[in-house]
Amino acid sequence: MAKIDNMMAILWMLNTGRKITAKQISEKLEINIRTVYRYIDALSASGVPIISETGHNGGYTLLNNFIESPLLFDINEQTALLHAADFAKEAGYFLGEALDSATSKLKMYSNQEQERLVKQQLEGLEVISPIGKSSTEPILRELEQSIVNESSVEIEYRTSREEQAKRRIVDPYGIIYWNINWYVIAFCQLRNEIRSFRVGRIISIIQTEITFNRPKNFSASEFFMKNLLPKVEDKQKLIPLVLRGKTSALDDLCQHWFLGHHFKERTSKEVIFLLEEDAIHTYVPYLLLPYGKSIQVIEPISLKQKLIEVLYELIDFYQV
Repeated sequence: MAKIDNMMAILWMLNTGRKITAKQISEKLEINIRTVYRYIDALSASGVPIISETGHNGGYTLLNNFIESPLLFDINEQTALLHAADFAKEAGYFLGEALDSATSKLKMYSNQEQERLVKQQLEGLEVISPIGKSSTEPILRELEQSIVNESSVEIEYRTSREEQAKRRIVDPYGIIYWNINWYVIAFCQLRNEIRSFRVGRIISIIQTEITFNRPKNFSASEFFMKNLLPKVEDKQKLIPLVLRGKTSALDDLCQHWFLGHHFKERTSKEVIFLLEEDAIHTYVPYLLLPYGKSIQVIEPISLKQKLIEVLYELIDFYQV
C-alpha cells in the first residue's frame, strides 16, 4: 500500500475516537512499527492534532474538534484553495459566507509553520474585489437551490430591448459566469424553449411547487457558447482575417472570446482567423478600434474601408 494510503488509513483509525496503539496499527496495516512512528510524525507535522499517551494504557487519539478540520492539505493545496477563494469573491460568488467559513477552517487548523508558509505565498498574489455587495447574490442562491431540487421558479425579467418586465416560469438547468456577468440557462415555459437569462436583469424570483427533469448530459456552457457565437452555414465560405501588429495586442485578440474561436494560425507578428465575410464586417471593426495603431489589417482589404466608415460614423455622432 502506498504511503499516502497508509497515512489515510491511520487517520481514519484514529478518527473513530478510540485509543489505538502503534502495535495495533502495524498489525492492522501489516507494516513495521517504526514505519507507523514515521507516519504518525508526518501526520502531526501536517497539522493533525494527535495526542500521544505513554505507559501501559497508552496509545494515540485525536482532539475532539479534528472532525471539523481539513484533511491532509499540503502547503500548495492550501494556497491554491485560498487563491481560488479570492478569485471567487472577485467574481461575486453567491455562497460567500460558506466560502469564508471553509477558508477560516484552513487557517484555524494549520500549525504555525504551515501558517507562516501559506502567508508568504498569499502575499505574492492579490485580487482586487468589487466594491459593495452584489444585488444578484440572493437571486443566484435561489437559482442554485432550484437547480439542485429541480423545481421551477417564477421570475420577473426585463430584456435589453424591453423597458417593461415580464413574468415567466422557467426551469433552471445551470448557472454560467461569463465576461463578468452571471447567466442562468433555463427552459422558458413562456417561449417553450431553452434560453439564456442574464441574472442581473431578474428583478424578482419566487420558488414554485412545480418540478421538472433536467435533460441528461446537458451542458449549460456548451449551450451558452453555441448561441453566443454566430452560426457558420458553410465552412467553404470562410475567408482569412489577417492582422499584423504588436505581440501584446495579437495575444489579446487570440484570447478574445469571439476571435479566439476562429483562430487559425499565428506567428510573432501576424495572426490569421477564419470567419465569414459578414461577421468580419459586422463585429471585427468594433473589436479592433480600441487597439489603435498597434494593429494593422492585412486582409481582407474591405475591412479597412469598413473601419473608415465606422470612424466617420463616430465623428458625425460627436459633431452633432
